Amino acid sequence: MKELNILSSVDRTQQPSLFFQADGQEERPLLVGLHTWSYDRFNQVENMLPYAQKLNWNLLLPEFRGANIENNPNCREACGSRAARQDILDAIAYVTEHYPIDTDNIFLLGLSGGGHMALLTAALAPKLFKAAASFVPITDLEAWFYEKKDTVYAPAIAACCGGLPEGPHLEEYRDRSPIHYVDELSKANLKLFHGKFDDVVPVAHSIRLYLEIINQYPDSRTFLDIFDGGHQIHMESAVNWFLSQMGENHLNRITG
Repeated sequence: MKELNILSSVDRTQQPSLFFQADGQEERPLLVGLHTWSYDRFNQVENMLPYAQKLNWNLLLPEFRGANIENNPNCREACGSRAARQDILDAIAYVTEHYPIDTDNIFLLGLSGGGHMALLTAALAPKLFKAAASFVPITDLEAWFYEKKDTVYAPAIAACCGGLPEGPHLEEYRDRSPIHYVDELSKANLKLFHGKFDDVVPVAHSIRLYLEIINQYPDSRTFLDIFDGGHQIHMESAVNWFLSQMGENHLNRITG
């Protein structure tokens, strides 16, 4: 993979991404992979690069301001900030301009903190992506803060959002929480995947978001897969979801 430095349209800083270019000169799909909560752009290379190579897809791994932890000097700009979201779109715009990308087939994938970012990014540009997959995402930072108040996650959330989820800081939590972007997410082609026995991010995060979307927008292309597992990603499931969106669905209708 090659390192790219891409100019932020928000603050004109250079922001890093990793990029793998598919073989050949023809336009190929782009997989945009988002790193987990406590890590950086290198976090998903091992998970996602083998699939990009196998499918001969382009792979983009943006940094989006780094890990959501207190010792990240940019933590206030991480964790779903407006700048972090725009960094992902800036990186996509850069590679689609400079490399042969099939812009009709751009796919978005994230796990945990990356799942949280996938939802926020899909809300910002719902029609950019052929499909988005969000595994075990945090959908409500305020709720998650209290759920994890006795763990390392609570002080990290507070550091990213500027303080406790109260008073003047509460709006930061809400602005960075996908549960408050139901209208926008209803326009995306989105599948949520969540392990029923997730002990890091409760499965209720995905269930609540799914219900909020389909109750308000029953015809939206929002889907939920609750799998037998915990806080994890199933790459085969993600890839199969993406491939299914590139062609016709040949499942047979069941009669009563």
